[in-house]
Amino acid sequence: MPDPGVVVIFGASGDLTSRKLVPALYELASQRRLPMEIAVVGLSRTEMSHEEFRKKLRETLEEHVSGGVSDDVWDSFAGGIFYLPGDSKKPETYEELKGFLKKLDEERGTQGNRAFYLSTSPSLVPTIVERLGEAGMNEGENGGWSRLVIEKPFGRDLGSAKELNEEIRRHFDEGQIYRIDHYLGKETVQNILALRFANGIFEPIWNQHYVDHVQITVAEDIGVGTRGAFYEEAGALRDIVQNHVMQVLCLTAMEPPVSFDAESLREEKVKVLKAVRPIPDEEADDYAVRGQYTRGWVFGEEVIGYREEENVDPDSVTETFVGLRLFVDNWRWAGVPFFLRAGKRMPKKATEVAIQFHSSPHTPFAHDDTEGLEPNVLVVRVQPEEGLSLKIGAKVPGSGFEVSSVNMDLLYGTAFLEEAPDAYQRLLLDLMLGDPTLFIRADEAEGAWRILDPVMRHWARKKEVSPYPAGTWGPEDADALLERDGREWRRP
Repeated sequence: MPDPGVVVIFGASGDLTSRKLVPALYELASQRRLPMEIAVVGLSRTEMSHEEFRKKLRETLEEHVSGGVSDDVWDSFAGGIFYLPGDSKKPETYEELKGFLKKLDEERGTQGNRAFYLSTSPSLVPTIVERLGEAGMNEGENGGWSRLVIEKPFGRDLGSAKELNEEIRRHFDEGQIYRIDHYLGKETVQNILALRFANGIFEPIWNQHYVDHVQITVAEDIGVGTRGAFYEEAGALRDIVQNHVMQVLCLTAMEPPVSFDAESLREEKVKVLKAVRPIPDEEADDYAVRGQYTRGWVFGEEVIGYREEENVDPDSVTETFVGLRLFVDNWRWAGVPFFLRAGKRMPKKATEVAIQFHSSPHTPFAHDDTEGLEPNVLVVRVQPEEGLSLKIGAKVPGSGFEVSSVNMDLLYGTAFLEEAPDAYQRLLLDLMLGDPTLFIRADEAEGAWRILDPVMRHWARKKEVSPYPAGTWGPEDADALLERDGREWRRP
């Protein structure tokens, strides 16, 4: 059980608060995993009273909580929800906030503990951090703790990420900073570690001697919708690849940590990022492909192209698809390509890690009996249908000896009675407990940018993007990226 404390949400009138943060805190409260003294303070420029803020959250809570909302639990939880209207750029807002938090310490027993969750535009982060430091809120009251949560993106490139980290660390120590990527809170992402390090049969074959290549896919069937303005600034590389995809790459390729504590785990992830072969600017096209969806069909419905979306430039070259070919140059992975892809408006939603092993060096069966037999593939399905799948060769029933590929499947939903918590539940509880294991350290964020910076520079100069029809698996260039290595993309 964490200590009593206050979660202060900057940008509280935004979508993340009502859709993710408050539902996650409510679920934790309903499971009695938070102390009764917990308080939530929302802060943004919108004028609202405490009661109006609670009413707004209550109205949207039903949509985002499984199993319905209990009036008893809500009444108890809502008693600790408060709202302060204010401009996060103005020093007087922080003086008012500081006084209000002291009042909560006295009235609710929150013991001087504060977690500041920055659910705001990235451009406001340095200002808010500076104002918190100037107001002395980078330290808890009366021996309490003070923690800072920052949502991705952590900068726009390596230079801006370094600058942002330096600015934040002028006021908060690294141990107080929690850079959140909700992917790390997903049960199936964490299960990559359990699969590798809790099973003796996988680790001996998890290397270049047995693995032919690795594919990591983060596919969405939706378009950018109302996020056109944001996406024009970010693109798939900054929105998905720099954080989600690179974190999954680290968990897949890392060495076993000494223990499952924050520093041991993050040290191993940083080693992977350092081992990724640098991409030369002039050879970026050999390692990276970017695409943009055009009008097409998804699930039988015709959908518009990216350039037709709201708040998108009709001549935009922003990527909605990224394909990467990376190499991790260390003893374990020498020569093994890692193919990464992330895209929107693809045929289906699917996030998975596929480990394809070398084919059997020799089969004693007649050629016709093994025609169509595929290599062994271990797939970790992150979402949907969370689980594992192992493709193996098996004898087809009958008098002959025909061998065919079949899948052995494990669905987490049927294997365990416990319902998997939402990623934000896990991460917010870890935040309150002071466990940064599943949060990103500064050198991790910078290490990912270091790999991708040459690609971004090349694309900025080239100003071209390969089109692909919505409802397909990306541009033809993406297929060519693997074909030149004699491989092809999986169909999840």
